[in-house]
Amino acid sequence: MPDRTQAPPTGDISQLQIPPYEVVTLSNGIPLYVVNMGTQEVVKLELNFHAGRPFETKHSVARATLSQLKEGTERRDGAAIAETLDFYGATLQTPYSLDTANLALYSLNKYFDKVLPVLAEILECPVFPQHELDTFIQRNQVDLQIELSKPDVVAYRKITELIFGESHPYGYNSYAETYAALRREDLMQHYREHFVAGNCSIFLSGKIEPGMIALIDEYLSKAIRPGKTEPNLPDMTQDAPQRLHLSHADTVQSAIRIGRRLFNRTHPDYAGMYVLNTIFGGYFGSRLMANIREEKGYTYNIYSSLDPMRYDGAFFISTETGTEFVKDTLIQVYHELEVMRNEPVEEEELEMVRNYLLGGFLNMLDGPFNVADIIKTIVVEDLPAGYFESIVHTVKNITAEELQRLAQLYLQPGDLWEVSVGAG
Repeated sequence: MPDRTQAPPTGDISQLQIPPYEVVTLSNGIPLYVVNMGTQEVVKLELNFHAGRPFETKHSVARATLSQLKEGTERRDGAAIAETLDFYGATLQTPYSLDTANLALYSLNKYFDKVLPVLAEILECPVFPQHELDTFIQRNQVDLQIELSKPDVVAYRKITELIFGESHPYGYNSYAETYAALRREDLMQHYREHFVAGNCSIFLSGKIEPGMIALIDEYLSKAIRPGKTEPNLPDMTQDAPQRLHLSHADTVQSAIRIGRRLFNRTHPDYAGMYVLNTIFGGYFGSRLMANIREEKGYTYNIYSSLDPMRYDGAFFISTETGTEFVKDTLIQVYHELEVMRNEPVEEEELEMVRNYLLGGFLNMLDGPFNVADIIKTIVVEDLPAGYFESIVHTVKNITAEELQRLAQLYLQPGDLWEVSVGAG
């Protein structure tokens, strides 16, 4: 029996790399990335389409199109689709991001041949029923009304609009009128133009059985039409950052958002900023948490984050605090930014963050679905093959001097928008 009074030995994390995987090209040219791992008799099949906001011709049509795909085909309605998938113990999710539209099918191995044809049917002949679109519009209008009563939502909407511009795919906000303007023909057009083979990548993970890849080729090569489209990204004209306060009645908490335009994962400074952000406000032991939550008690939660998209990115600082603490909270945020710029990180703190991040990387490699998610990010964001290993190398080797250089370059107060939403 182990001695429970003694802690287990610790050691360095030496090897962190993506396990081997296979790439197969389907008959219609779509790449299929295969991660054959695990012991459970279950697989995940995820289709990723470049069909998000950068490909829209009408605001909110990308999200609406994806949400309505499961609501009916030429051969069965949404209820019948759901009933069939449920009968075989399968789940079909439609996760949406700003850049992409995804369909993720989870299936037991023994029923994969039963549920794959349903997915193929959804992709081959969706009909986007008008009554389902009407329900989508009404539901989102009600949800929006509720969301706009929350200061943190209002603050986030405003700062993204300021950073990217109110007409940019990453900056525009949806309103009740935006949803009301959606037409069934808009969804059909968006689907026909962008849910095509040249915009698609497919990821299969889990305990893969013989014949699965052939089945995928048989069904999905026929269901997904040929074609390829390019994003429609307007030129950005960025104003000088400002500090704004938006009055929001009937609230005891004020929301604070501070941020700036940054870059995506392809930028050479992204990996270093990933480490810097973690130190500053990216985990529970961060400087923002230690000062503003633990020492000052101004807020329950405060954090900073990098928000990398396919074609751009942003850096944000976010918190909610009592209205009487807004001024002092902002003073402390800018104080911590100044410390990051002017003082090198001490080795003990840097080593702790290294271990925290490397532990997170271990979790990312735990299991076939997680591994497939890493591969998906690399493929969808057009990153080099060794990207994961390179960011691990940066975490292990970045110096305090390099972190200070990045802070001086990207954390200048004159480059930051500031939005507060609350009473007054």
